[in-house]
Amino acid sequence: MKAKATIKDVAKLAGVSFKTVSRVINREPSVGEAMQEKVWKAIEELDYQPNLSARQLRGSASFIAFIYDNPNSHYVIEMQHGILKECQSNGFELLIHPVDATGEGLVDELLKVASNSHIAGLILTPPFSESDEVVSILAERGVKFTRIISGDRDPDQYGPKVFIDDYRAAYKITQYLIGLGHRRIAFLGGEEEHLSSVTRMQGYKAALEANNVSPEDGLVLPGEYNFDSGTDRTRSLLTLDPPPTAIFACNDEIAAGALFAARIQQVPVPQQLSIIGFEDSPFSRQSWPKLTTAHQPNPEIAETATRLLIDLVRASRQGTDNQVADQGFQPQLIVRDSTCPR
Repeated sequence: MKAKATIKDVAKLAGVSFKTVSRVINREPSVGEAMQEKVWKAIEELDYQPNLSARQLRGSASFIAFIYDNPNSHYVIEMQHGILKECQSNGFELLIHPVDATGEGLVDELLKVASNSHIAGLILTPPFSESDEVVSILAERGVKFTRIISGDRDPDQYGPKVFIDDYRAAYKITQYLIGLGHRRIAFLGGEEEHLSSVTRMQGYKAALEANNVSPEDGLVLPGEYNFDSGTDRTRSLLTLDPPPTAIFACNDEIAAGALFAARIQQVPVPQQLSIIGFEDSPFSRQSWPKLTTAHQPNPEIAETATRLLIDLVRASRQGTDNQVADQGFQPQLIVRDSTCPR
């Protein structure tokens, strides 16, 4: 039986040090393209299989942990795909770890995940990423992480983040409805512990005020990021006299619930009631009529957050003080069939 090739065999055939082979396998950017090609050619020729377990035991943590608490399965799946794509491109593995944001011992659970010798760092999504307590404690303990957060934020001492400009996107959505002639525009928010809900509401109110439209308390309803919450709140809105002529829902699932409630009440959409969602999820494309929404590129956002984290991890391993810059995204309005002029 032929003996398995070792990393030293690869180094000898490629004419490099075994440390260079290790850097190439770990996708570290410090190795030039020509050298990488030579090493990969030797790996292929020898059919060398890196021993992941051995690498982990030597302290080369190779897993990225995706931390989330979000009932929207579409959001979670898109985030997973984006993170996994970037992990695979850089020689890392993905650990998916859902956490109850309302549970006791939240910080302890995150620290336990981060202390695993296989974990290189954490990708934090809302609401964890937007909790000052969580972020500060993780930073104090030396945990490597990136955050996905709502709002255009200035750089801070807690490391790189990916921010989504929900405020500006919500402003443009509301401005679009106003441009169609709507003045009684309802807002259906999500859970308030998610800053996306708060920030989108702020953008909505700012657009109303910029157009001399007074926001009415009875048209701004807090709730949850789910279908039933959208249905229940829309039923309530449709009992008002007069009812709103447009609804800005904080995500597509809420908007789909609003559309369902309108159909039950025999309110034609968009002729009598325009509805806009947010995120451009399958709910927006599978409903009838198809929902006008704001496209939020979750896979790309996840890839970017993962790339920032890997850059941070590699800089730390190499003992450099490289600054990893924040990255931002602005969801873009997509006009479909659920809105029309007043």
